[in-house]
Amino acid sequence: MRTSPLLGRPGAVANPEGDPDAAVPAHLGDPLREQAALARGQAASPLARDVVAVTGPDRLSWLTTLSSQSLTGLAPGDGGAEALLLDANGRITHALAALDDGERLLLVTEAGSGGDLVAFLERMRFMLRVEVGLDEGLAVLGALGPGLEALEEAARSAGAHAGTWRDPWPGVVAGGTSYDAGLEAFTHPGADYRAGMVLLPVDAVDGVLDALLAQGGSLAGSLAWEALRVEAGRPRRAREADERAIPHELDWLRTAVHLTKGCYPGQETIARTLNLGRPPRRLTILQLDGLGGEMPVPGAVVRLGERGVGTVTSVVRHHELGPMALALLRRAVPLSEQLTVELPEGAGRVDAAQEPLVSPEGRAQASPAQRPGAELRTGLLR
Repeated sequence: MRTSPLLGRPGAVANPEGDPDAAVPAHLGDPLREQAALARGQAASPLARDVVAVTGPDRLSWLTTLSSQSLTGLAPGDGGAEALLLDANGRITHALAALDDGERLLLVTEAGSGGDLVAFLERMRFMLRVEVGLDEGLAVLGALGPGLEALEEAARSAGAHAGTWRDPWPGVVAGGTSYDAGLEAFTHPGADYRAGMVLLPVDAVDGVLDALLAQGGSLAGSLAWEALRVEAGRPRRAREADERAIPHELDWLRTAVHLTKGCYPGQETIARTLNLGRPPRRLTILQLDGLGGEMPVPGAVVRLGERGVGTVTSVVRHHELGPMALALLRRAVPLSEQLTVELPEGAGRVDAAQEPLVSPEGRAQASPAQRPGAELRTGLLR
């Protein structure tokens, strides 16, 4: 994607080179204040995303056969859907926010991934009536709660509204399931998360945001957006999904997988793990001890005693809750155990308490009560 025009505004501070959000500001002078305003629905945030456009009459049925989600029912203005592209072993290769305007299917993906996505889709076109291309003329802005409606209205007023995607997280969409079976008295930490993205032409970004500012709104950088995402336990492809991640580990069957829609690459792993197995890892929120002031970094080892049991994927400083992280842990790590996380450059460790997202039991609400065929094995043992 192109570099956000907001990086040129006074007070804008860039993210480190190579960071998934390097194309947008980390903050615009006061990251915690920006985060609070974003949480109240009074700010908008530029997001580092690429947009791929798919046109042609076969676009929705075609992407349904390639992805984990049923997209054939998408219609203009319906808020879109979330889908994953998986390899043959069920590992996540792309996460897509998909919306259709009646002529184009717009696929929002991580910044820098658009070219790879186009190349993959081109290889899969065959004789279908579709055209695929990277749309570098579109930018993506994010907002939460009433801020999303205000942002959408500002874009419409400027004649610059190209579509709005409404994040379904953490609901369970039609055909999906959640991996919280066995968690007692569980309320999802993202229950109040109401996020979305507005697409608009790059050259309209400054005007739309200035209109929001004139109405009393404000701007927020990527640090603010990421903190609220982590608080909600919302996985992100660029940060939570390593080269071996499958959707079950991240509880992504909630919003991005349709279990009965038909065949697609990786479906066998989705079905086998749901019905016969357990995901090897589980995503969790870690509440970090912030008294020492130092924070771990993504990739830090999570330890139970001296034993490494997982890896940090995202680290944020929340405006109310303090230091937090998302981490992928071995599934069977007990929820009650106190963990520690390594600090950079051998500076010691910080204590970490778990806030569960995926049950250590490794069962989804849609998993069978017992493994299929268990009665046959029991009979053979008699």
